[in-house]
Amino acid sequence: MRLTIRLDPNQLRQWHLRLVQRLAQRPLTRVAVEWGGAAAPLPRAAIIMAAIECLIYRLPGRNSFAVATPADFALFVSRDVAGLDDVVLDLCGGDPRPGERTWHLYFDGRREESAAIGALVRSWTPVVSIVDATTGSEIVSGHPGVQSSRVLARAFDDVMARTATLVKAALDGATPRFRVERPAHARAGTAAIAWFWLKSMSFQALTLFYRLFYNTPHWRIGYRFVCGRDVVDLRAHPDGGWSVLADNGLRFYSDPFPVEKDGRTFLFLEDLEHRLNRGVISVVEFDSRGPIGTPRPVLDTGSHLSYPFVFEHGGEMWMVPESCSTATVDLYRAERFPDGWVKQATLVSGVVASDATLFEHDGRWWMFATVQDGGGSYSDALHVWSAPELIGPWTPHRRNPVLVDLATARPGGRVVRRGDKLIRPFQDCRKGYGTALGLAEIIRLDDDRFEQRVETILRPGPLWPGHRLHTLNRAGLLECIDGSAAPRRLLPASGDRQWRLRIRRSPKTA
Repeated sequence: MRLTIRLDPNQLRQWHLRLVQRLAQRPLTRVAVEWGGAAAPLPRAAIIMAAIECLIYRLPGRNSFAVATPADFALFVSRDVAGLDDVVLDLCGGDPRPGERTWHLYFDGRREESAAIGALVRSWTPVVSIVDATTGSEIVSGHPGVQSSRVLARAFDDVMARTATLVKAALDGATPRFRVERPAHARAGTAAIAWFWLKSMSFQALTLFYRLFYNTPHWRIGYRFVCGRDVVDLRAHPDGGWSVLADNGLRFYSDPFPVEKDGRTFLFLEDLEHRLNRGVISVVEFDSRGPIGTPRPVLDTGSHLSYPFVFEHGGEMWMVPESCSTATVDLYRAERFPDGWVKQATLVSGVVASDATLFEHDGRWWMFATVQDGGGSYSDALHVWSAPELIGPWTPHRRNPVLVDLATARPGGRVVRRGDKLIRPFQDCRKGYGTALGLAEIIRLDDDRFEQRVETILRPGPLWPGHRLHTLNRAGLLECIDGSAAPRRLLPASGDRQWRLRIRRSPKTA
């Protein structure tokens, strides 16, 4: 493929250079840069603010806002790509030339990067679209997330990283589409940028003060014994409330995965000690009254582990924990259940994959995970793999990423069957990581396409006090969720004490 990227030499930014370099790494692609004109400049106030943030937060100076020069693109300008271009990505703002297959890039319906900044300073992220300039038809679109919404330089980096993901997806023939109603574009005026700066500085100061007295974030696991319909059936929090798995305030428990084995019930979870800020996988057994003792570690690899996806297959117990720091998705087998785990295989390597979720469907194994592709958010780009057997080989979906959407991409628990339906829990990260839990029906999953229909969004509130809600799983009669809380650091350990949330009936509870 011959790909030409048209840029204005007077408005070059580091994000342009990163885009060109990343696309040049695509196999069988020859990338050339062509100079054009008339690209809209970035708001000067945003550039100044990003430079100040780099000093305050000690960020790399070569952030996406930073200026690039024509010399930075010399390797690509001088390339011999004679002949007709397969695609021209025009980032200058001009009209397509006759006979040219030209793509334009839009942020909330506008072709200027300033529209992305306008969204970020108003605490949302823009919808990014790639459009055929001749027909006006949308090729791909997505709603990226950010890791730090309060720091403009970082947020802009994340949006542009996922923009590059979408461009590459379009070249690869993928068709992720954002199908929800889209916000109107917002101007990145000086007043809006200044107000963002004031709020950001205030928030950072409050956060520093808050962390003097609280361990944050602090997650907790809720559990109950199902009598009747579960949350997937109810599409709401249960009527009787949840019991909370007690912790001592110096560590938190999250990502609950209950499992039944030989008539006994075990709960696997992420166990993170605040002092170390590194998670291990722990387990606690349950009887009909609740947990027996406290969680104890069963898997510690020396790197952060979470989301212990535990399941039974072929008469054996297996686990796929999240291990982003190793850039692998690893499969473990229980030689001695529940605390003797050995690594059996690496299913996928070279990817920073979050919350890998496996299941069998139509005689094959499928795996969902969000991938931090070239930077950006951990929670917005959903990738799919499939395999004939659990051990593999695992093949990436040819339409990856099948979805780019911070609201519905990241897995939030096991895929479950209800009659002829496949229901997929997901995390809604529009207001931050794991702020709500959703349920979607998978309406198509094959080698050509993935489609889902969102059915329910569950949020914290009277039936689950706290700030976040992001995992749902059940085994037998034990159903679990998790969400965040903020205990004081100096509170004494709570031991094995448990407490129950008794909450008035919600009008939405079935």
